[in-house]
Amino acid sequence: MQQLNFEPVLTAEKEEALREQVRDFLQQYGPFKPGNMIDSWSVCDPEFSRSLAKHGWLGMTWPSEYGGGDKSYLERYVVIEELLAAGAPVGAHWVADRQSGPLLLKFGTQEQREYFLPKIVNGECFFAIGMSEPNSGSDLASIKTHAERVEGGWLVNGSKIWTSWAHACHQMITLCRTAPASENRHAGLSQFIVDLKAEGLTIRPIVTLAGEKHFNEIFFDNVFVPDNRVVGKLNDGWNQVMAELAFERSGPERFLSSYQLLEAAIQVLREAELAQQAETVIGQYVARLMVLRQMSLSVANQLQQGKLPVNEASVVKDLGTSFEQELPEAMRLILAIEPRPSAEHGVERLLSDAILKAPSFSLRGGTREILRGIIARGLGLR
Repeated sequence: MQQLNFEPVLTAEKEEALREQVRDFLQQYGPFKPGNMIDSWSVCDPEFSRSLAKHGWLGMTWPSEYGGGDKSYLERYVVIEELLAAGAPVGAHWVADRQSGPLLLKFGTQEQREYFLPKIVNGECFFAIGMSEPNSGSDLASIKTHAERVEGGWLVNGSKIWTSWAHACHQMITLCRTAPASENRHAGLSQFIVDLKAEGLTIRPIVTLAGEKHFNEIFFDNVFVPDNRVVGKLNDGWNQVMAELAFERSGPERFLSSYQLLEAAIQVLREAELAQQAETVIGQYVARLMVLRQMSLSVANQLQQGKLPVNEASVVKDLGTSFEQELPEAMRLILAIEPRPSAEHGVERLLSDAILKAPSFSLRGGTREILRGIIARGLGLR
């Protein structure tokens, strides 16, 4: 039976010096809009993303030949952690920096790397994820969107759903069926880089419970994709997606989406001299946060070593989701404050936003059931 690996990791002086640089930058740039501070990695601000690019904080771990910073995964982790803890609007570049760029580095052609990676590093090209589909639920292998071979490329037909910021992005790495379905449900899938302005492609917004419009449905009607936009090996898309999801599931965004609420709640309790009464609950959540952080750091360190810790990443995502979804209700009970979406600032607004957004946290990046199935298979339990 395989085991999970979460070796302890400590950041060094180099990382802590970088942390101070990021904090200085955030003090000069902030404060951020209170209504955007919960789940800030879903808030799109292209100008802010370009300001990060000027500091060399996009594509930090990528080779310098593509404009990257040749930095370690732990250095990148420190930057991401500080941005999320401050509630910074990092959604514009998020997918491109977190997974699309690394996917192209691992599987893309030299032409794709030379063309797209420098644009991502400069904050000039944003990517969306084209995986989930209507009527497929969390069963990614059941997708129906297909690509048919034509002269010079492929024609894509079908639809995708829950595609964050597709209306504000430039490209989307899209999973399609390129061979007939067979007994091996994971066979016959391929990934394509699709121009989101392509003829025949339609993007429609989905309004969330919080009244936001960052999710989208995407419809493909004979969308042409040239041969040079096939990612990796044809019909090997499933293996590529699994590698990609290791980057998506393990980062600090999986437990810092509501960090601003926890910090604000602690401050309110201190000022009201109620901290002692709530110390058990606060202590439990702070302890869970620190454990999740250490587990996430361990995954980042394994990625630095060239490993693909799929099981460990899935555990971080599953436990992080539980933490983020339970936190708003726990804070509501100990604060005795009415959550008000009309509040311009303060814990009332943060609490309201967290309550409205938390239900979606267990859907993105894989539901609990899917994640636990991946973990069980990875550990040889099923």
